[in-house]
Amino acid sequence: MKAMLFEAFGQTPGIRDVPDPAPSQDGVVIEVMATGLCRSDWHGWMGHDTDIQLPHVPGHEFAGVVAAVGSEVRRFRVGERVTVPFIAACGQCRECHAGHQQVCEAQFQPGFTHWGSFAEFVAINRADHNLIRLPESMDFATAASLGCRFATSFRAVVDQGRVRGGEWVAVHGAGGVGLSAVMIAAAQGARVIAVDVAEPKLALARAMGACATVNAREAVSVVEAVREITGGGAHLSIDALGHPETCFNSVSNLRRRGRHVQVGLMLADHARAEIPMAQVIAHELEIYGSHGMQAWRYDAMLEMILAGALRPDRLVGETLTLSDAVPALVAMGERAPDGIAIIDPRL
Repeated sequence: MKAMLFEAFGQTPGIRDVPDPAPSQDGVVIEVMATGLCRSDWHGWMGHDTDIQLPHVPGHEFAGVVAAVGSEVRRFRVGERVTVPFIAACGQCRECHAGHQQVCEAQFQPGFTHWGSFAEFVAINRADHNLIRLPESMDFATAASLGCRFATSFRAVVDQGRVRGGEWVAVHGAGGVGLSAVMIAAAQGARVIAVDVAEPKLALARAMGACATVNAREAVSVVEAVREITGGGAHLSIDALGHPETCFNSVSNLRRRGRHVQVGLMLADHARAEIPMAQVIAHELEIYGSHGMQAWRYDAMLEMILAGALRPDRLVGETLTLSDAVPALVAMGERAPDGIAIIDPRL
């Protein structure tokens, strides 16, 4: 099969012919119809993820068709349209039994712990625990956009953030995760403020439901700008970028008893962020991490999509070939694509 492969961290990947995968006894092989290009893929390519072993094929948010099935798989068959959470669970550990598959003790992640979806085919183990059937009405590009950014944002806003109608929600960073969070929070009836340094991204955020925006490059103080708009601070604030500055601002712009959710990855030089802990204590702030979403929670998100309350298709940006995706991946450290860029390995 054709795949994007890199043999050294930070070295420009190439498009190579590599062996087709075979299903494990409890796994499937999926023909990849669409796969998203995400900043997490860039982090992996840079060597920020210790799970990656070289040579490596990246890619972790995808949708496709089951092409082969292992002998122990009971719930899925060849030809079904499916997607997979970017955190795949073992189904056997204590966290899985408690319904917390997103923090599975023996989790595996396509594109990180093993070869991913920047290829014509991808193998997924523990298929009965991790595959999600797609509605026939949903196109593959939209389905691929759910796997990391949209589903992660759904859990961050709805489950971890416990958003309620009428609340003020600040979203720091208007990339794929941030725009997803804006749309989801607005659909829940919240009043959303988007913060970014780029006017085109802020314009996209307004189109997705933000009622106010703050240009962090122009504002004297992001925290004070959010406090002024909200009349005292956000009820819920989300760092969708993953940077010490956005993390600090997200916590600092909360009102008393507000909730901060950290979604953007904090890796490498950004792994340690300053937190205004005196404010956290005095104002009884809540700080949460959010990392993916369980397969069983997709039903609630898909119901909202099918009802038209959420429109992830509006976040889908350009479609790339595998070859086009190489320079796009390399450039993500400086500039992420507008919206969610989708790779079609068949092109």
